[in-house]
Amino acid sequence: MEKKADAGKTVKMVIAIVHDHDAADLLEALTTAGFQATKMASTGGFLREGNTTFLIGSDEEHVEEVLDIIKANCESRKKTVAPMSPVANSLEGYYSFPMEIKIGGATIFIIDVEQFAKI
Repeated sequence: MEKKADAGKTVKMVIAIVHDHDAADLLEALTTAGFQATKMASTGGFLREGNTTFLIGSDEEHVEEVLDIIKANCESRKKTVAPMSPVANSLEGYYSFPMEIKIGGATIFIIDVEQFAKI
C-alpha cells in the first residue's frame, strides 16, 4: 500500500552513520522507543573501519526524539592508532607515528520524504 505524507504532516528520513561499536545499543533504544529502523553495514573512509548506517522514518514532530536517542547511544571517544607500515610510504595517507583520533559519535542527515510505500 502506498502512502503519501499528509498535507499537514511532514515525514522525515533520518540517515545516521554510526560506529559499529554503538550500533546494537542504538537499534535497541530506537525499537524500545517505537521507531522502526533499517540497519546497513558500511565502511568509513579514513580508518576503513566498520560503520553502521541507519535509515529511520519519522514524523517531523518526533525527529528531535530520534536525535536525542542517537546522541545518548553514540558517544565520541578517542582512539590511538598505530603507524602505517613503511611499505605504505607511497600512499598519500601515510603517517609514521601513533595518532590520537576521535571515533564514534554520529553523522546525521535529515531529509524530507514526499512519498513512501510499505508493501
